[in-house]
Amino acid sequence: MVALVNSPSPERTEAAKAVHGTARSCTESVPYQTSNINTAMDKISVAEARRAAAIGRQVRLQGWVRTRRDSKGGFSFLEINDGSSFGNVQVVADGSLANYESEVKKLGAGCSVTVEGAVQASPAKGQETEVRAERVIVHGLADQETYPLQKKQHSFEFLRTLAHLRPRTNTFGAVTRVRNCVSRSIHNFFQERGFLYIHTPIITASDCEGAGEMFKVTTLDLANVAKQQSQVDFSKDFFHRPAYLTVSGQLQGEIFACALGKIYTFGPTFRAENSNTSRHLAEFWMVEPEMAFYELTDNMDLAEAFLKRIFRDVLEQAPEDMQFFQQRIDDTVLSTLEGIVTSEFVRLSYTEAVERLEKSGQKFEFPVAWGRDLQAEHERWLTEQLFQRPVILYDYPRTIKPFYMRVNDDGRTVRAMDLLVPKVGEIIGGSQREERLDVLQQRMAEQGLSADNYWWYADLRRYGTVPHSGFGLGLERAVQFITGMANIRDVIPFPRTPGSAEF
Repeated sequence: MVALVNSPSPERTEAAKAVHGTARSCTESVPYQTSNINTAMDKISVAEARRAAAIGRQVRLQGWVRTRRDSKGGFSFLEINDGSSFGNVQVVADGSLANYESEVKKLGAGCSVTVEGAVQASPAKGQETEVRAERVIVHGLADQETYPLQKKQHSFEFLRTLAHLRPRTNTFGAVTRVRNCVSRSIHNFFQERGFLYIHTPIITASDCEGAGEMFKVTTLDLANVAKQQSQVDFSKDFFHRPAYLTVSGQLQGEIFACALGKIYTFGPTFRAENSNTSRHLAEFWMVEPEMAFYELTDNMDLAEAFLKRIFRDVLEQAPEDMQFFQQRIDDTVLSTLEGIVTSEFVRLSYTEAVERLEKSGQKFEFPVAWGRDLQAEHERWLTEQLFQRPVILYDYPRTIKPFYMRVNDDGRTVRAMDLLVPKVGEIIGGSQREERLDVLQQRMAEQGLSADNYWWYADLRRYGTVPHSGFGLGLERAVQFITGMANIRDVIPFPRTPGSAEF
């Protein structure tokens, strides 16, 4: 995979060259200063300037140069982008500009400018408008000999070493806008349904998943750790006990759901899993709703509506970016998202899914058997081959799920659910939570968890217990699926992975 740094500029007609040969002179420019900028002009974004509605306006644009092309007719074309849209706006800089020879003709990729001028209809194909510059102010040059992002294709692996510059490429600008669109959609979805946004702690003493893959937080001098009888003396530590970076805000979210009804938390989570796959990060963002008086079916209904809303918003609100991913990254992203938005999700028990898989005749890398967790290959067969649409699996074996999931009457399964989509498998995981104190305590003992560490969680079952449910969606997993990007490290601004915590 490669990232495209610059968009090609459309070729102009001879008639257009003649028009631009009459460009007006500009006021003397002042390099690297902003004090002489004409404040009477409308400051607008590149996205606004590209629309036909802007034609005729006197505007000021501020952004970064993507490319410069010089014409034999004595003027230059500058492609300017400010991050507001995928496409650039073309600026026509006439040779009569006072700083044309001294500055404009030295501009290249990465240089920052302010452009003042008039928006006019463009005679070139593929763009509605262009800006006829009356003034170009240069704020920062970028040496074209050393600037790392040249007008060529760069591998994503290379760009990860330049995380401070890669947002300037087409690919990562588009990823960032889609990520922003998804984040806004998440908040809108829950806010419109009366959910309260809760900020759960990043530092915790509880392991939600019970897997123990957590980063420790300490102020102890690791070169001289205080000990008591060969054990670390955590009474000398900041919190007087072992503390960790959270793997989930779920347990704390349940506290507020059991008092305020419907809440969601949306923030960073951490997993100290030594994995270097294209789907794992050590730091990632999770959205986790928790709802009082929700049974498992209510939870599944909400998850389906939630996923459809996110995908629909991206298709409607980021069409240009999504068209780029369709053309340059994965030519199935649009049809996949559209299919999910318009489909009715299949609901299937884990037991029935195992039976279907065992009878499929498929040769899987990992054998299928009741009591084992399903692998991505199994989940993809269900969504891509058997049903050709998303599937929600439910009622998993209790032995493969965390302690907090409600045990069914059969004693063998719990009210868990996984929402599976084509191409990746599980994208949402959730459950109805165990609201019975005695069963919860039994489950904690089964999984070797200390009841003393979860006394407050048990209290929720002692005082006004209530059926409640919730689920979690990893933001990066969702953005990776939406965009078709092959590696999850390329859908987060600064990936944190084993051996890598730069920038």
